[in-house]
Amino acid sequence: MALGGMDLNLLTCLKALLEESNVTRAGRRLKMGQPAMSVALAKLRRRFDDELLTRRGRDYELTPLGAELLPEVQEAVRLINAALHIDEDFDPGTSERLFRFTMSDYAIAVVHDPLLARIRELAPHIRLQVDHLGPDVRTSERVLVDYDILIGPLGYGFPGQSRLLWQDRFVCLVDPGNPRLAGGALTVADLAALPHAVATFGRGNLTPVDRAFDEQRIERRIEVQVAGWLPLPFVIEGTDMVAVVPERLARVHAAPHGPLALVEPPFGEVELIEGYWFASTRLADAAHRWLLQRFDEVGQLLRKV
Repeated sequence: MALGGMDLNLLTCLKALLEESNVTRAGRRLKMGQPAMSVALAKLRRRFDDELLTRRGRDYELTPLGAELLPEVQEAVRLINAALHIDEDFDPGTSERLFRFTMSDYAIAVVHDPLLARIRELAPHIRLQVDHLGPDVRTSERVLVDYDILIGPLGYGFPGQSRLLWQDRFVCLVDPGNPRLAGGALTVADLAALPHAVATFGRGNLTPVDRAFDEQRIERRIEVQVAGWLPLPFVIEGTDMVAVVPERLARVHAAPHGPLALVEPPFGEVELIEGYWFASTRLADAAHRWLLQRFDEVGQLLRKV
């Protein structure tokens, strides 16, 4: 069977070569000898007029065109398999598959350890690539083609299907020497008077913290803006600034083990609910169904903490 002049067997070879970035591993995955896989690579190089894989030391790396083709080829194979009711073999114990995620710095801090531990336990050779969540993901038509999983807060209009991962809430962080910290508490008047360090996520992306201050009619005196939640504790240490951050992050930097003071917010409970998104077409792939199960397991673990 051919598609646009390309034999589907060759398309399968292309997918394996791009995912593995290695001729030997791709051949082993498809149960093809290295000579046969090298022949397939030569055909693909002629077709695309590009090397696709280039030597780097003892291994290979994708050319810019190869990297661009990878998500497109994966999506094409998924759609073909779904149409023909074909389920690709996936053995987590031996697979060297590369999965790509995009998420915020805060999400990386929360999910990295339990997710990596679970994947390493069941699939020791799986490879992960984690990229920072960009400000344009809500409007991107490619984000769930380029990435297997997107992690972000619910309610932000991300594309694809979503499932719950964990819940958090916002608290205040200040330096213990802050002159407004009386009796371990801050008032709404204190928040209005203190300088603030705030997280930004691109133009037009309001956070639950932004909305909470608007509802309380508190006009913040913003002194420092940073990209994402993670830098805020480092920015306010030794200053009179206050930052409102997710509690899971705050507890890493708060006393007794950290240099900052965690303070209950005077504006009430403000939740942050994180989920993960994926393209529905990925459900046709056994490897992705396996991956989604691991995310569900990690979500159950995090919701107990």
